[in-house]
Amino acid sequence: MDMSQAMRERHTVRRYTKDPIPAELAERLQERIKRTNVEQGVSMRLMLDDPKGVYAAMKMMMAARNVRNYLLLAGPDRADIDERLGYAGSDVMLYAQTLGLNSWWCGGMYNRSEAQKNAPGLYTQGVIVVGYGQDAGMPHKSKAPTDVATYEGEWPQWFSDGVEALLLAPTAKNRQSYTVHGVGNRVSLTCDNGAFSGIDLGIGKHHFELGAGRENFVWA
Repeated sequence: MDMSQAMRERHTVRRYTKDPIPAELAERLQERIKRTNVEQGVSMRLMLDDPKGVYAAMKMMMAARNVRNYLLLAGPDRADIDERLGYAGSDVMLYAQTLGLNSWWCGGMYNRSEAQKNAPGLYTQGVIVVGYGQDAGMPHKSKAPTDVATYEGEWPQWFSDGVEALLLAPTAKNRQSYTVHGVGNRVSLTCDNGAFSGIDLGIGKHHFELGAGRENFVWA
């Protein structure tokens, strides 16, 4: 499975089996995390067999089961850190899907005090649960491409593909608060989703690039 296929097959999963992530897969995940941390200037960390990452009350509310492994989104406190963490987290989350793992982007429902113990001195903004799901999850409801995107002239195929990929991205409360505009090979993307705008923007940019092909456009 490549990243594009993973993007289409990944759905939110909150119920997991008790099967641990094999050492070989955990090592591959760690290598991906290290690479993405360097590329995006962040400090994400993989926490294995740690059930404290998500509040117990949230697990009950969301009917979650066997949540024990997660990616902690952390990095230096800087102006664009949320966008960088969104982009980096999306990359690792989809890579986990290529390894046969399922995921759940928890956003604000993570245990902040536990996060600070695991990432002292760093800014944290959520966790991504990973593991073997009891099922593969369900696709989320999605807006139509024309609800979020405009293009000056006829839509080129790469732009259509990028918008389609963008609408596969997980967003806080599934709002998909994106505005995309294209002219020639230049694309602008903004997101207005309150406190989660930066994270959602980073996730959206990563998805759009996977769909459109980074070689076909430049960010305006």
